[in-house]
Amino acid sequence: MKLEFGFQLANMEPSRIRDLAQAAEALDYDYIVFPDHIVIEGPERQYDAHALAWDMISIAAAVTTATKKIRIGHLVLCNLFRHPAITAQSMMTLDHLSNGRLLAGLGSGWTETEFQMTGIPFPPIPERLRMLDEALTCIKSLWTKEQTTFDGEFYHLKDAILWPKPIQKPCPPIIVGGGGKGLLRIAAKHADYVNIIPDAGKQGHISLDKVKELTDAAYQEKIGFLREEAKRNGRDPGAIQISSYLFTVTLTETRAAARQMAEGMAPMFKLTPEEVLASPLVLIGTPEDCVKELKRRVKVWGVTQFLFSTMGGLDEKLLRRLKEEVIAHV
Repeated sequence: MKLEFGFQLANMEPSRIRDLAQAAEALDYDYIVFPDHIVIEGPERQYDAHALAWDMISIAAAVTTATKKIRIGHLVLCNLFRHPAITAQSMMTLDHLSNGRLLAGLGSGWTETEFQMTGIPFPPIPERLRMLDEALTCIKSLWTKEQTTFDGEFYHLKDAILWPKPIQKPCPPIIVGGGGKGLLRIAAKHADYVNIIPDAGKQGHISLDKVKELTDAAYQEKIGFLREEAKRNGRDPGAIQISSYLFTVTLTETRAAARQMAEGMAPMFKLTPEEVLASPLVLIGTPEDCVKELKRRVKVWGVTQFLFSTMGGLDEKLLRRLKEEVIAHV
């Protein structure tokens, strides 16, 4: 299966997002994806009140018109922000604007802070997960059937129509992000890609304890659970692609420099430097060591998609270095 590489772009001016998307496309990257937040929050509810939190459906539409071949999508849209019929319509429109390049991302919602600020209802995680399950059922039906009737716990559609249908058949590929067992059960039922991150749903924020718990072994355990759930749902477990989101990506000139960076990060994450370097959320090292580590993750975890965060800074130079010195050799 082909390996895929891309970036999640956020917290920068739209013109800069467009420029980086075009640069990534020129270097033959596969994806540009966007988060969906009112507040861009880091670990333990830390946020900058002046971080740039755009409507990422609009940003995705702008990027589709500025590119021709790179795939565009979201990691991920928040189900609680929109009714699934509107989400289905928005993503169908993006699929047409991009001429069939959409990666359709949807999640249950986890950043409690933005719900407290706005008064948008934020149910407990079991309810949010049932809502996500129903939403994905409705969206796929609207994309593929002439009419949709659905009478669920949260959503009620009667002879609902959506036209036109997406360009991609039977529908755009779906990516679901999260790390808890409840989320993985839903992903096993609906998703084509699953992006595994620390479980943030129950507590409503990313906790450093959950980051610490996402070890190599825990990552593999989550993948195994996902595969078993897919089998239980009558799906081919191998048909679900594993997507890896890297919060920190740094190329160093020496192993000593990588070690020094890990030592600087270790206290914040309550990890040893060795645990930092082994974290599924981190890729730090010389280009040669990064190649070796990505190959290991492909072989051991079965990852086929790597999506790099831009939180640590991203420019055209790093785009090129990653492509030429690392990705070209994986």
